[in-house]
Amino acid sequence: MIEWFKKKQKTAEKTGVYARLKNSLQKTRNQLGSKLNKLLRGQEQLTPAILEEIESLLISADLGIDTAQMIMQEINLAITHDKNQPNQNTSQFIKNIIKQKLQDIWLPCSSQLYLHHAPFVILMIGINGSGKTTTIGKLAYQFQQQGKKVMLVAGDTFRAAAIDQLQELGKRNQIPVIAQHIGADSASVIYDGLQAAISRNVDIVLIDTAGRLHTHTNLMNELKKIKRIMQKLEITAPHETMLILDASIGMNSIKQVHEFHNAIGVTGITMTKMDGTAKGGVLFSIMQKFCIPVRYLGVGEEIGDLRLFDAEQFVTAIFDTDD
Repeated sequence: MIEWFKKKQKTAEKTGVYARLKNSLQKTRNQLGSKLNKLLRGQEQLTPAILEEIESLLISADLGIDTAQMIMQEINLAITHDKNQPNQNTSQFIKNIIKQKLQDIWLPCSSQLYLHHAPFVILMIGINGSGKTTTIGKLAYQFQQQGKKVMLVAGDTFRAAAIDQLQELGKRNQIPVIAQHIGADSASVIYDGLQAAISRNVDIVLIDTAGRLHTHTNLMNELKKIKRIMQKLEITAPHETMLILDASIGMNSIKQVHEFHNAIGVTGITMTKMDGTAKGGVLFSIMQKFCIPVRYLGVGEEIGDLRLFDAEQFVTAIFDTDD
């Protein structure tokens, strides 16, 4: 009976939200959680060589050098003050310290999206291929399920596919889409979209923008122009400037956050493509450096595969290993 119950429990976990998150963090979990277990198994003393290896594991899991060094300082401090440490479960002792420090990074910067204005304007920004348009579709679906009146604006006028994709999303979910022809002035389209949202008493406006390299000055200046144009209609817009990051690029995300934040002011982050190859550990480093809230994680291709970010659950999943 006990074995049967365990099998049923595992089946339920595999189909749950937590299981999806755990699977999406497979690479980070293998790089940090599993290797840490192997390194510390049977160890009663934390020698300098083992401590050096722990730091290497933290860095290889895309936590970044600064975050790794901060954690190591805490570990060394704990070893110095806890004379009974060698008699404890060494692996659990170290993991508890790491978990606590990672959660401490997030606590002062963690918040969910608060829809404090109507229309609430969300400007989606990021590089090419990061998943902006797909994320707009998922967000629109979630807001619609909450009973919100949603509008989409096709501000990416450089790609015909982006306009078509947004219009198809709108048609499928009966959501109005403001769009013009390919090559139209993006700021003009967005101005028209915001004007329409105000006149139609829309709750939430999701604005797509063209993917741009964070190193391209002219394209970054265009984002500033878009913001200025919006503020002619609504001085507080955009109410959320959401940067979409691709989880597969790891530490390269740091440079993107830095450049976009300097250019326009990022207020929230969504990390997409959180599959088994994702380098999700970089979120710790982003949070430590910029203290920008992580709003959502994209854990799959389905319309419902956009999850609210939960720092405690995220950290737990990294260390939830089978070994």
